[in-house]
Amino acid sequence: MKSLSMRAKAVAVATRSRKAARAPASDIELIEMANLSAKYTGVEGIIYISTAQGNHGPRVKWYADRPRSDAPSLTVTIERQPKTINNHLPRRVAETAADAVTAWVTLNYDALLEFWNNGNSWIDDEVDEFRKRLKRLG
Repeated sequence: MKSLSMRAKAVAVATRSRKAARAPASDIELIEMANLSAKYTGVEGIIYISTAQGNHGPRVKWYADRPRSDAPSLTVTIERQPKTINNHLPRRVAETAADAVTAWVTLNYDALLEFWNNGNSWIDDEVDEFRKRLKRLG
């Protein structure tokens, strides 16, 4: 059985002999994200934050439970006066969450906007420092 380093060397040699297909710069999208629990936000549930992605403006998403692509959520825009969009949550749940998530976004507006616009170029230490700067509700 070959050792791991021998296999890694073989892969490195094999890939040097092939040219990688290059994606156009406009097709490459780097995204940094985090799922923040109530321990860090003071908001029950999970707040998903990310760097710029898609064709929409800055926003966070709130999930009552663990985030999934098909899970109901609440979108809150990162603006001085955040707006909310209910994505298939029961109305009462969305209305209750909206107050807390909107307050948290308002409290962290500058940091969240900076992360949205610049976080995809940050290295791990910068991301860790950003997360430490986020203020908790309550």
